[in-house]
Amino acid sequence: MTNTPHELTVDVAIIGAGPAGLTAGYLLTKAGKTVAIVEKDATYVGGISRTVEHEGYRFDIGGHRFFSKSQAVVDLWNEILPDDFIQRPRMSRIYYEGKFYSYPLRAFEALWNLGVLRSAACMASYAWSKLFPVREVRSFEDWTSNQFGKRLYSIFFKTYTEKVWGMPCNEMSADWAAQRIKGLSLWGAVIDGLKRSLGLNKRPNDGQAVKTLLETFRYPRQGPGMMWDAARDKIEATGLGTVVMGHGLEQLAADGRGGWRMTATAKDGRKVVVKAANAISSAPMRELAARLHPLPDTTLNAANLKYRDFLTVALMVEGEDLFPDNWIYIHDSKVKVGRVQNFRSWSPEMVPDENMACVGLEYFCFEGDGLWSMADDDLVRLATDEMEILGLLDPAKVKGGAVVRQEKAYPVYDETYAANVAAMRFELEEKHPTLHLVGRNGMHRYNNQDHAMMTAMLTVENILAGTRLYDTWCVNEDAEYHEAGDEGQFGGAEKALPQREITDDQAAALGSVRAVPTRVSVGRKVA
Repeated sequence: MTNTPHELTVDVAIIGAGPAGLTAGYLLTKAGKTVAIVEKDATYVGGISRTVEHEGYRFDIGGHRFFSKSQAVVDLWNEILPDDFIQRPRMSRIYYEGKFYSYPLRAFEALWNLGVLRSAACMASYAWSKLFPVREVRSFEDWTSNQFGKRLYSIFFKTYTEKVWGMPCNEMSADWAAQRIKGLSLWGAVIDGLKRSLGLNKRPNDGQAVKTLLETFRYPRQGPGMMWDAARDKIEATGLGTVVMGHGLEQLAADGRGGWRMTATAKDGRKVVVKAANAISSAPMRELAARLHPLPDTTLNAANLKYRDFLTVALMVEGEDLFPDNWIYIHDSKVKVGRVQNFRSWSPEMVPDENMACVGLEYFCFEGDGLWSMADDDLVRLATDEMEILGLLDPAKVKGGAVVRQEKAYPVYDETYAANVAAMRFELEEKHPTLHLVGRNGMHRYNNQDHAMMTAMLTVENILAGTRLYDTWCVNEDAEYHEAGDEGQFGGAEKALPQREITDDQAAALGSVRAVPTRVSVGRKVA
């Protein structure tokens, strides 16, 4: 890595070398601007999109399909990493009590797999929910039970949802269920299945208004970290950019002239000081607020922002791959694991030995809780035991393991987050027009990788124009964004226009809010 002088003076200081920070750095240097990026991780760039390596095995932190409806994002991926994408089959399923179920869930298939007695109980529960629905629908549990009955809700919705978000389903807003579970009719699925069995329906939709799902996706052959390693290298190759690794933000101070003085510190006490006219932050909003000088009035608001963390336990297993999926969702309350990755299904180059398989068990937790604080060896044993409980592997074939912890993986949307973010945003944008927040944690928004990139791309346009042409806070998309439609569906990269005149391509990443659970508000109900 480039030797870093004690003090740097650049056009733009950037906090965080994740997808948003590196996208901004790449585009700014391409436009002739000087940048300095500080990253607290001493080894990896890419943030949650990094690829961790252990004894030749590579681990994707969460799974990153490279798909976007924005042609501008697709073009940027191809520009940064032109020769290292491979096309991979898309497959994800639900695993419950020894059987696999399609994802998205197909209700008739689910009833068939559950068996006659349990299916009968599920249908009776469904009938009960239609005769005696919950009238005051307030929670995720209320809404989903009304739609499918208590039995199917408890099997296919409750356990996994609570594992991921760390809150009871009866405390989550019904709005989230209504957004997240669209178009699935249990009764329609049953009728459709009966028609198929009688040969009366040649085009089954299984009770859903099915949209064309992605059957394949592109993926860097050695994981998403390849993309962000290449971006870092290209930034530094220009001679206009410096990436400072292993330095965490200590302070970001306004210089009184509209610019910034950023101080970052390494674990051994070494410091780097960056002076810049503009600052871009992809650091968690809570951390940025605590390190701004002077401290904003909204610091206490930002301090209340919460995050959901997770860790991956990778197991190296002798023999063939255990399943063909990219990942499977574990809907079983007997185990703590929420999702299991099959790294070879993402790319054969993720696993160095063709005689070995490698799976990654994902545990959703809060930093500092029991799971997070467990020793690595204990986590490997837990993962091995849980895979045996699920019947997915023979413990004798596990030849090794590794643990990767990811803090602040998901911003939590609780009952106070919106007001806290709005207060922080208002103060920063009103008082500091040269400070720009980008990315998932920088904006406390549940964004995908390409959404984070789009916030950076529009921020660069704003900096180059010297004014806020675009409201980057509009960047987001609902959960269907990665499930349906064509890659690069929107084209026409036009010159930067005023905020009210966005291009179709930018509109692909602007607008609706991605579905995330919120807590039930007192006195609030959903019709």
